[in-house]
Amino acid sequence: MTKHLFIKTFGCQMNERDSEIMEQLLAQSGYIPVAEQIEADLVILNTCSIRAKAEQKFFSLLGSLRQQKKKQPGLRIAVAGCVAQQEGERIFERMPHVDIVIGTQQIWRLPELLQRLEQGKNKREIACGLDKHFVIPPFQKLLHNSPPASEPLEFRKFVTIMQGCDNYCAYCVVPNTRGREISRPVSDILEEVELLVQHGIKEITLLGQNVNSYGSTNPVAEVPVSFAELLKMTAAVPGVQRLRFTTSNPQDLSTELMRCFHELPNLCPHFHLPVQAGSNAVLKRMHRKYTRELYLEKVAELRSFCPDIALSTDVIVGFPGETEADFSQTMNLLETVRFHGSFSFKYSDRPNTRSAAFPDKVDEQVKGERLEQFQARQDEISLERNREFLGKSVEVMVEGHSESGVQGRSGSNHIVHFAGQEQLQPGDLVMVTINHAGQHSLKGEL
Repeated sequence: MTKHLFIKTFGCQMNERDSEIMEQLLAQSGYIPVAEQIEADLVILNTCSIRAKAEQKFFSLLGSLRQQKKKQPGLRIAVAGCVAQQEGERIFERMPHVDIVIGTQQIWRLPELLQRLEQGKNKREIACGLDKHFVIPPFQKLLHNSPPASEPLEFRKFVTIMQGCDNYCAYCVVPNTRGREISRPVSDILEEVELLVQHGIKEITLLGQNVNSYGSTNPVAEVPVSFAELLKMTAAVPGVQRLRFTTSNPQDLSTELMRCFHELPNLCPHFHLPVQAGSNAVLKRMHRKYTRELYLEKVAELRSFCPDIALSTDVIVGFPGETEADFSQTMNLLETVRFHGSFSFKYSDRPNTRSAAFPDKVDEQVKGERLEQFQARQDEISLERNREFLGKSVEVMVEGHSESGVQGRSGSNHIVHFAGQEQLQPGDLVMVTINHAGQHSLKGEL
């Protein structure tokens, strides 16, 4: 019997990939995805607790599902991801209409928990254990076993290479919600990439909380492989036209990895390198294990191998104890590096993090003013950076068509709009000459 599945994903790319895995797992049980939650027999909210705003959005949507369940008593509601891991049983207490709470290491058990509910063994199911000996299952087999999709697969996919984190930054929930750092076996990763290419995938993004430390915490008895070596192996898989990765920690950024941007032609010239703050005092309180000076040295070395690389970053403003002088150093670092783009946020206390107990919290209005100042200058720099592309020809991978023409993405991760032929399909590579630059996108012609 066919059942309908709706998954709402909050937060990061890791969650996007986990949602895909849950969808593939449930396909074995006859679930097919639908676009609207009102049509679903099973609604999964895959949650994020990195920032307070994402968690608030989740609880708001979960509350609204109460009315839907009254009208559809057979509706199953599952909460997955970091909030599930963080809150556990408390979700049932707060939202009694929830049927399943499933943590980040337990998503593989979702079909089993649903079956137990259908058999009436329990009224609710919870699975939120974290195990330091956890081994990421070889989920590439799901690609073999999934029924044919009604629409062609996308042209790009995330491939998880590791899970969890050992860095314990003072503000971060990841070690508590995703566990300790676990690397996935090289053979599993490469098999999945090969299968994806066979399914028509042309762009691969290797995914992990800290990809730079891949291989240092592998529980599987394999020959240790560095992330740079894994990158080279993946780039060599026939059919991988574009290769990306995220996210990196500056403390583990090796020369070997930076050299890959010069040596691997299908490795996209874009690097997301979170700095979080430009002040050494703030970085120390954050428990980021690098200094401002080391970060700038890494950027200079990276650009020596790939002068045109597009750099983006993450910045937290208003961390406890951040002074005006500290914030000025963050602004100075922005001027020095001139990032092509950044994701910037006001600091917010998160459960079970050390910084939640820190004194000297920054006033909300001050945080807001600092964030506005940072983002305004970043927008100016992004526009200046984008204007550097004027008159240049860039390789663009087509993403889709719209009324105004074709949209694609450059290797530097810029959205590019251009007029194109109808026969262009998502995943096609074309050369586009840039003739207009905006803050967040480029325009050009074939």
